[in-house]
Amino acid sequence: MKKYNYEEYEEDEHMVSNWEPMPFSIKDNYDYMCNNLILIIISNLLIFPIAIILIIIDKILFGFKIFNSEKINHDEGFVSISNHIHYLDCSMIGLLYFPRRVHYPTLETNFKIPFIRHLIKLLYAMPIPNNSKQKKEFYKSINSGLKKGKIVHMYPEGSLWPYYKDVRHFKYGAFKMAVDANVCIQPTKFVFNKPKGVYKLYKRKDCIHAYVLDPIYPNNNLEYEERIEDLKERTYEAMKKEM
Repeated sequence: MKKYNYEEYEEDEHMVSNWEPMPFSIKDNYDYMCNNLILIIISNLLIFPIAIILIIIDKILFGFKIFNSEKINHDEGFVSISNHIHYLDCSMIGLLYFPRRVHYPTLETNFKIPFIRHLIKLLYAMPIPNNSKQKKEFYKSINSGLKKGKIVHMYPEGSLWPYYKDVRHFKYGAFKMAVDANVCIQPTKFVFNKPKGVYKLYKRKDCIHAYVLDPIYPNNNLEYEERIEDLKERTYEAMKKEM
């Protein structure tokens, strides 16, 4: 298996270095939650063939399998989180909740990559703004979407560390979103397991399996800052447990 120097690994730099960046800037009143009717129609027309392709890729190439999907609450919006271990783990999250759609905050630089910029937009990716005024609108849009029953997926570890088998420490963003909207965190842990059955015939790397954990709700008896910290720590402890 390829060895990665995780301490020096920069996802932002790696993703853009092979491309001539396209111009992109976040305008005021940007449609973060993809409410544009034309975009919704085009996206919904494409999502089923895209899902079929992703199922084939994820199943055959990565031995992808989902466990405990019955733990997902499909009656409400929530903040989905997972460890970030592969370039395509966002596609696996998409399959996990399909046919419900998932909104993905992502680096603004990903919207500068030719072709990819259009694909991720159709898949409901949203650029994370840098200036304070736009960040306020960004979080406001997410808060409104969560309260309306939408799913927002976050990687609380931050950057991608390919094939890293442990869970790294979490940042606050996902948990602040959940507390602000008073919705649960829906954790999923990606685990690497040895190939079995037909996968042993051709796979050298471990299979990627997704384990859905119990939803974790904010403790509304705590003060605001304590509520965020408590939700983060309870989620982290749940994710650290062996599957």
